[in-house]
Amino acid sequence: MFDILMYLFENYIDSEAEVMVDHDALTDELTRAGFHQDEIYKALNWLEKLAALQDCDAYPYLTRVASQSTRIYTLEEMDFLDTECRGFLMFLEQVNVLDFSTREMVIDRVMEIDTPYFVMEDLKWVVLMVLFNVPGKENAYSQMEDLIFDEQEGPLH
Repeated sequence: MFDILMYLFENYIDSEAEVMVDHDALTDELTRAGFHQDEIYKALNWLEKLAALQDCDAYPYLTRVASQSTRIYTLEEMDFLDTECRGFLMFLEQVNVLDFSTREMVIDRVMEIDTPYFVMEDLKWVVLMVLFNVPGKENAYSQMEDLIFDEQEGPLH
């Protein structure tokens, strides 16, 4: 499923190509690209739920403003998001790439990914996908792109 999300993001979103809204045509294209029908359905459902997170009435916990609070992760979240991933989410909040609601959106979407292994690189892409889909987060998206693609090479002095 995550491979399909990456395929869609790289081929449509990241390339600024016109996003196809016809599910049948998109499903056909993904099938021709070699993806399985059940995985395509899961990925499209994941994207629909991401879009639904914009509805404040459906997800009122995303509109609450948290002041100097600490996110306590559930056991299930800690099993899926290792210490490195949780630390990275905290870092993104500290540098104002994520705020309370976008962090919760990221965690919500991460927990819906159907994969036995979830690593830091996967988390970075989920953050990008979430920020891309949240109106008004263009600067945060740009910052996140810089963090991913402008990694320093060699020792930092």
